[in-house]
Amino acid sequence: MKKSLRWILGLVLLLVIASVLWVLSNLNDRHPGYSMNISVDGKEAPVIYSVGFGKSKITPTLLDTWIDENNNAKFDDGEEFIDANENGSFDAIWIAGFHNNKPANGIHDDVWSRAVVLDDGLTRIALVSIDAIGFMYTDVIDIRNMIPKELGIDYTLIASTHTHESNDLIGLWGPNIFHSGVDGNHMNWLKQQVISSIKSAVQALQPATFIFGQDLSGKDSILIKDTRKPIVKATGIQIMQVLNANNDSTMGTLVNWSNHPESLWSKNTLISSDYPHYIREALEKGITHNNRNELQGMGGTSVFFSGVIGGLMAPHSSLTVRDSIRQTDYLAPSYEKARAIGEQVAIWSVEALQKSDTIKKLNPINIFSKTFELPVHNRNFRIASAIGLLDRGMHKWFKTRTEVCAIKAGPVTFLSIPGEIYPEIIYGGIENPPGQDYSIEPLEVPPLKDFMPGKYHFYLGLSNDEVGYIIPKSEWDAEEPWLYINEGDTYGEENSLGPETAPIIYSELKKVLQNLSSNQ
Repeated sequence: MKKSLRWILGLVLLLVIASVLWVLSNLNDRHPGYSMNISVDGKEAPVIYSVGFGKSKITPTLLDTWIDENNNAKFDDGEEFIDANENGSFDAIWIAGFHNNKPANGIHDDVWSRAVVLDDGLTRIALVSIDAIGFMYTDVIDIRNMIPKELGIDYTLIASTHTHESNDLIGLWGPNIFHSGVDGNHMNWLKQQVISSIKSAVQALQPATFIFGQDLSGKDSILIKDTRKPIVKATGIQIMQVLNANNDSTMGTLVNWSNHPESLWSKNTLISSDYPHYIREALEKGITHNNRNELQGMGGTSVFFSGVIGGLMAPHSSLTVRDSIRQTDYLAPSYEKARAIGEQVAIWSVEALQKSDTIKKLNPINIFSKTFELPVHNRNFRIASAIGLLDRGMHKWFKTRTEVCAIKAGPVTFLSIPGEIYPEIIYGGIENPPGQDYSIEPLEVPPLKDFMPGKYHFYLGLSNDEVGYIIPKSEWDAEEPWLYINEGDTYGEENSLGPETAPIIYSELKKVLQNLSSNQ
């Protein structure tokens, strides 16, 4: 009996040691010592920029499909799948967003990596937008390390559009809460495709002129629902049109707008970039309806960046959207609703450009970037990291590495935000409502817009990382009583690293912006 007991205890000890080693391996820093602390303060006279656009598909290869018999967008027990490759197993592509266990059942529109490269003769930067719910810092670093030196890229920014209709690139939306939805082979291919889009943009570099436009009227608020108090909508459209200096043809456009790309909502099972698809299509090819040209296409490659979408800025399923072209209202989630949103934003973007003049030379590029660490207080995120569901590793014990950046090029400033920031941190309006978990005055003040130099402000959300929601600490609410003494809890905290996230990110964003302004 004693001998058997020793064997059992020994086996248990081995299992414990193996489990500890497995957890430590999952938490191991993927890029020890990495930092992206850049300071480029171009102070020379205005110059002619070279600009190039490139794009590469990142659409996953769909192998097997399935029959959603109860129409709940979940692959339930007893439901059939079509074994296209005849290997006897369901080879699913897991759609990220809303809930687990949602296999893709087709491709509605391709998802992309789209890049614009700016070169002032001294500094060359790549701004990349990928159609994904999010992309983690470790994967951004992987791509940066893989970019061929001969491309001459000094800084690369990779942002996610945050579409809720493409495949999982983070790991939280697999078949269940214990299995990642990330396909390793697809991820490796995707990283090469991102590099391919940057390479295409470099190869397309041409002397360029610019037209900058913005619509700050707030009329886009009709397409946005703020689902959490305080009601502060992140309205405003920013657009940059780039023209070939030799023939005035449009090389491409860069559009920045703040609204969750989730107009298709939770029942959609087709891969799609959601409304950004229709913005880009309209700007590139125009809009034609009933043989009538509603919008003249500009050509080139259109790149879309999501903006300030925390809070939650969304085309909610309870929000009616008016299609101004077809004179139809859409309430229920649908591709028609996504089209109405995208085409309307494209129309307003073109109208904004028509009010501006061409700029032939811009002041040289200024960049300030900073790598820093964030504590991971979220228990679910800790567990997900420990079991390898979130494959980003930890810089220190449950502290993760991330990055902010501020870029100025002539009259435009790009602010790189590594998550979904609440609009009151950017525009003002933070409150310390009754029911808050911390009895404090607002910490993230004054609003970051007060530190943004230049006339045109592009807020690039989910860029270089996805740390989740960036919630003002005075509005943090994970325990009863609930904010504003509401009967139910608030949404957001479960998808945030923790209450210290916003104060730390605000401080780091403020620093890079102040460095940017002091060099003007």
